[in-house]
Amino acid sequence: MPSPVRHWLARGLDVVAALVLLLALVRFVVLPQLHPAPMKAPPVALATHPGGRFDLARVRGQLVFLDFWASWCEPCQASIPLVQHFRRTHPGVTVVSVDVGEPSHVVEPFAARFAMGDVVLDPDETASHAFGVEGFPTLVAVDPSGWIRARWVGYDAGIEGAMEQTVTRFGAPRTTASR
Repeated sequence: MPSPVRHWLARGLDVVAALVLLLALVRFVVLPQLHPAPMKAPPVALATHPGGRFDLARVRGQLVFLDFWASWCEPCQASIPLVQHFRRTHPGVTVVSVDVGEPSHVVEPFAARFAMGDVVLDPDETASHAFGVEGFPTLVAVDPSGWIRARWVGYDAGIEGAMEQTVTRFGAPRTTASR
């Protein structure tokens, strides 16, 4: 029959082992989900609407918001006016609207209806796949060094405030003369 001291010592070691496992689970599974490590933004070069090219590498040194959307997406239709308002009221911040999977003849009237500026086309969904877009709208913030620093998926009535916080945290606005 084991002594009471051995019994309590064994139970204490069981508790310590359980705590170590719990801490490892929190450290390696839970915390990375809450605060994912930043990733380098993939290289993106897309046609602009109504013509030209957008190249993410050419705006390195600036904070860039990429707003992935599609014209058929109802949450996008609610979000676009908010993102476009932010773009118009923050001329020192680069906000690019990325239409995903649609031809330009669909994008043109939609962009006009919403008075959208800086619209680029991702008809084959290359950029959206590269950025891991799985739902619409998805807004991605790329810091001046090219790291993805924030991501919002779905409609968010407070998106302008979240974008403002991201500007404060990760990027000094460029001057309007460089636009």
